[in-house]
Amino acid sequence: MHYDLTDLRVFLSVAEELNLSRGAARCHLSPSSVSLRLKAMEESLGSPLFLRRARGVTLTRAGAVMLEHVRRCLAQLEQMHADLLPFSQGLAGHITLFANNNAISSHLPPDLARFFVLHPGVRIQLEERPSQDIVSAVVAGRADLGVVAVEQAHPDLLYLPYREDELVLLVPTSSRLARRKQASFKVCLDEPFVGLQSGMALHTFLVNHAAQLGGQLDVRVQVSGYRAIAQLVATGAGLGIVPRSALEATDLPRVAVLRLVEPWALRHLQVCLREQTLHNPFVAELVTTLTASHASQGAGFSR
Repeated sequence: MHYDLTDLRVFLSVAEELNLSRGAARCHLSPSSVSLRLKAMEESLGSPLFLRRARGVTLTRAGAVMLEHVRRCLAQLEQMHADLLPFSQGLAGHITLFANNNAISSHLPPDLARFFVLHPGVRIQLEERPSQDIVSAVVAGRADLGVVAVEQAHPDLLYLPYREDELVLLVPTSSRLARRKQASFKVCLDEPFVGLQSGMALHTFLVNHAAQLGGQLDVRVQVSGYRAIAQLVATGAGLGIVPRSALEATDLPRVAVLRLVEPWALRHLQVCLREQTLHNPFVAELVTTLTASHASQGAGFSR
């Protein structure tokens, strides 16, 4: 097929208006010019895109398929323009930062806010990934920095301490478990569970750990964030596991918070990066911002 961006915008306008004249007006073209463009597209495709009616047009099956693709193509193009705009306005730098859900939900927002006060011209592409995927991305150079919780450090990366956190077990106040102060993960296998959505790092970890114990989680409901877990546990929907940092003061009267007696419950969040990345002054500044609380304690680079 042979077409240009104007052809795609013409097609989209006519498809959304279901009228050739109104579609042409949206594109600031004459109806005859739009008609010729659509005819050329149909000839190139080898299939009609519209059925012409007395009072407008309707999409054929081929036209409906093309409409979905054209919308995605033009949306991606607009996103490209938005991403490139800061460069034309004097963008100072760009950093790709991958982090796990715990870091993004509880720790990174205020740290990034402090960084942007000092460096308003820098743009940060922040993406949520599981820790192992983050390490691979940083090693390969697909990310400048990563915030991870891993037990074994990669030999090609530098690691700096970032935050200490802890996974805790949330229990409805009406549950028999609410009187306890601590519990093992195994008790979760005997109760309905409120978890994160499939594919999210913590959910994958807990499901796999349950399998290692010879059982499985009875996941009653899956949600997109820790706040929803706490709210559902409070209603009695089931047990939940969240980082302690994700809890708010309003949660404490509504749920029982039990310490998880598991070695993996302690979360040592670290910033990981390749040594050469520190040659970028903005990356170095961001690292300093993220690790400021540990820098005062004399923490340093580790391999």
